[in-house]
Parts: sequence; structure tokens; C-alpha cells
Amino acid sequence: MKKIFFLVLLIVDTNTYAYEIKLEKILDGLNKPWSLTFIDKENIIFTEKNGNLFTLDLKSKNIKKIKHNLSLINIGQGGLLDVLYNNQNVYVSYSENRGNWETSTSVAKGVFDKENITFSNIFRAEPPIDSGYHFGSRLVIKDNHLYITAGERGKGMIAQDPSMHPGSIIRINLDGSIPNDNPKFKGKKNWLPEIFQIGVRNPQGIALSPFDEKIYLTNHGAKGGDWFGTANFGENYGWKILGWGGTNYSGTKIGPKWKPGFTKAIKYWVPSIAVSAMTIYKGKEFEKWNGDALITSLKDQSLRKIKFQENKLINEEIIFKKNIGRIRDIKIQKQTGEIYMLSDNGEIWRMFK
Repeated sequence: MKKIFFLVLLIVDTNTYAYEIKLEKILDGLNKPWSLTFIDKENIIFTEKNGNLFTLDLKSKNIKKIKHNLSLINIGQGGLLDVLYNNQNVYVSYSENRGNWETSTSVAKGVFDKENITFSNIFRAEPPIDSGYHFGSRLVIKDNHLYITAGERGKGMIAQDPSMHPGSIIRINLDGSIPNDNPKFKGKKNWLPEIFQIGVRNPQGIALSPFDEKIYLTNHGAKGGDWFGTANFGENYGWKILGWGGTNYSGTKIGPKWKPGFTKAIKYWVPSIAVSAMTIYKGKEFEKWNGDALITSLKDQSLRKIKFQENKLINEEIIFKKNIGRIRDIKIQKQTGEIYMLSDNGEIWRMFK
């Protein structure tokens, strides 16, 4: 059943102003929706973690299931995860079934079809691991390169081993081939050729800024230590040498929040908010937000706005909290600037003024 919520928020910036934000429930009754992507102004593709892939007409609310050939396991945090539509192609990330309960963060590509998509793998994180944790698994395109977040699968120091993919940011060409200017070919001889950056734990968000052309990330810490920062060529975020301000779930210390030699995030959260998807806002609907990061959370159930400049935090504002549940994904409708979100409650929401 459709329901509209109205929130009046006082946003404090260089000036104080108040304005109304509306949240409209577009669809409910879904089974753990994980990601959405726009085909055009009125149509989206979205995934359910259990393996379902759908199209949705936002005007008519007509929903259609797309058949596919992916071999995945819906286990723990894994399943059918991110989806990205680009130039008649569909890219998906998923927990690939590698046999004997081992899985990998894998990415496949297929030509868009409303009824049936045949996908072919273009990336597979090696080695396969028997774990239901920390797939990461977000996708973004920049300059005909696909960037992939690959979580460390709960294996900690594997994120410091560049001879293995888990715990890293991956950069490949759109056909799955390897760019000849990746770090391996620019001084990082012991790195796998697909790896762009190492030392991440469970990166649940990635976005390209249309303002500075940088790629931004969000990453789950352990008990505390979530962060928002940039993807940087050949650098290391430090997991599990660094704890980013968090501790192990047992309460034992991991390591310092940060130290020289490692990438420093723009913003850390301690305690953890269970940071999830993110985007850099550009649009007319919330024009004052242009250039700001919109960051979603699971445990905290909040939408947060981060104002920053040249990798330095200016301020953080909570737009709303505990209104639509655990927020799994966020995307901007480019033509209007309206914001669409998925919640773990099984809902798709539209945010507008």
C-alpha cells in the first residue's frame, strides 16, 4: 500500500533555512531488495538478494521478472547484489557458487533484455572462500573502466595481501580485460593486475562524483570504524593493521584509527552506523546539496549528508532517521534530481520536495 510521509527538516549550513521533504513509498512486499539502477527516466532494474532480477515501470508500477543464468548462492550476506545499467548492457555483482560451499565476489555482464539476460563473468575474486560475510560488491563506471568493491570475506589480513582479490578495490575494462595502467604495471609488481587499491573490509558503497571525477567509497568497520573516503591508485586503507577507531566484536583492540603510510578517510563513525550505499548528489530537486555525499546506513537507519572539500570534512547532517528502515541502496534520477532508495523492509522509496 502506498503511503506518503512528510518531514520538515532544519538544515544548518552557511545560512539557516528550513524546507519540506516528502518520502513516497513506490513499492513494497519485496524480498530483501539490494540494488537499483535506472534504464531511463521512468524505468529501473532492481535485484533481490535471493537471486531475482526485475524491471519496474515507475509510472504504472508494473513489475516484470527477468530470467537469467547466474549460478549464485544466497548465503549470509551474499546473493544477487549490485546492478548497473550502462549503454544497453547490464552489470551485476553476486556471490558466485564455486562448489563445496565456497563463493567469490563475482561480476557478470549481459545485454539488456526485458525477459531474459544471458550473463558472462568478467571478474571473479580469487581465491574462493567458505564464508557468508563481507562481499562488498558495489559497481561504478568511470572512463570506460569498471570499479568493483570486493570485501575481505571476514578473513582480516587477507586485505593486506595483494596477491589475492578479497579486501580490495578492483579496476577492469568494461569487457573484463585489464587496463595496462593499473598499479601492477606502475610499480606494484606483486599486486594482481586487477587490483586498484587494497586494505578495505566490507565496502558497501561506491560512487563517481560528477564534480571532481573522483570515486568515493563507504566501508563497514568492525565494532565501530565505518568510514567514507576516496578510491586512490595503488594505496592501502590499512585493514586489518588499522581498526579505524573500532574494535573486534569481542572487544579486543584491532589497531590505531590511522597512521602515516595508509589512506586516510574523510569521515569515520565510532560507534558504527553500519554504513551502506552512497552517492554524490547532483540535481535540481535539492540544488543546495550539489556536490555533497548522501550516505545510507543499516543499523542506524539514517540518510546522512556529508559536505566536504578537497577530502576534508566540513559537516555532517542527518536528513532523516528510522523512517523507512535499514536503507540498502540510493540512486539519483538524473533528469529530475529526485532520490530513490531501497529498504530492507522490502520497499522502494522516492524522496522529493
